[in-house]
Amino acid sequence: MDVSEAVDSRISVREFLKDPVENSLISELLEKASRSASGGNLQPWKIYVINNETMSSFHKFQSEWTDPETPAYSIYPENLKEPYKTSRFEVGVDMYSILDIGRDDKEGRFKQMLKNFEFFGAPAAFFCFTDRQMGRPQWSDLGMFLQTFMLLAREAGLDTCPQEAWAMKQESVTSFVKAPEEEMLFCGMAIGYRDPEAPINSLRTSRRPIEDWATFLDE
Repeated sequence: MDVSEAVDSRISVREFLKDPVENSLISELLEKASRSASGGNLQPWKIYVINNETMSSFHKFQSEWTDPETPAYSIYPENLKEPYKTSRFEVGVDMYSILDIGRDDKEGRFKQMLKNFEFFGAPAAFFCFTDRQMGRPQWSDLGMFLQTFMLLAREAGLDTCPQEAWAMKQESVTSFVKAPEEEMLFCGMAIGYRDPEAPINSLRTSRRPIEDWATFLDE
């Protein structure tokens, strides 16, 4: 698989098969992904992998957690303006349409949202933390690291779903993985093999045309 194919075939998978993923493969992909660019070579990512028995333990831990959670950060800006507002709205419409969940079906939408916190049934996952000292430039480094991992996963026949939704569960996740106080949760990453029969995995989000966001400057 070449890079273009990996980019084109990568989707955020929201229904996984139960087929296990070996820790050795995840370790290999993480090590390769660490070659991604980072300003000053800071390599600001801190990764905690859950798999096999620890995935089951984590689900049980989450189900028993009763303390309030404080989001690590705001996932989206307040008063999101165009064209970003429409892009976000359209992907929601497309996804719920595929799932046959009506606009007024609040319970159905809520249940689908909660699947985020089950990693959409993925057998393996990791949490990406970073030191609280880090700023916006280092957060962009996290994005490059995560994208590199996702493309390498496609090359290996795996699928993924990056999940900023986990930022809403900072206290429980931090407690489970025993991350130190100086680290903050950035996101989760579901890892596994997509279910080819699941309707939701047919979702392919649209992209705005290049003339909307790229300017080629004349001399």
